[in-house]
Amino acid sequence: MKHTEEVVERIKRAKPDEIYGRIIEMLGGDRLRVDCDDGNERICRIPGKFKKAVWVRMNDIVIIKPWVIQGDKRADIAWRYTKAQVETLVRQGVFKKLKV
Repeated sequence: MKHTEEVVERIKRAKPDEIYGRIIEMLGGDRLRVDCDDGNERICRIPGKFKKAVWVRMNDIVIIKPWVIQGDKRADIAWRYTKAQVETLVRQGVFKKLKV
């Protein structure tokens, strides 16, 4: 008889100064338009450490970190979720207003 165990994976959550978002448009270069969970639409940039390591596409769910100045219009991408991670977070009810 085989014993199976569930694999519990840690999923990164947004910190208090971060927001969940969905990529709605690729603007070119390292800029993206993101629809955020707080109701704002921000232009986000991909920081240098993510440019080669993480590929982002339309409708990907991301964590963004708003800038100190123009925080309601600009932000940086902090994390990108895989589809399996998004499904888990949806089941847990993490996203408030975000259309996933």
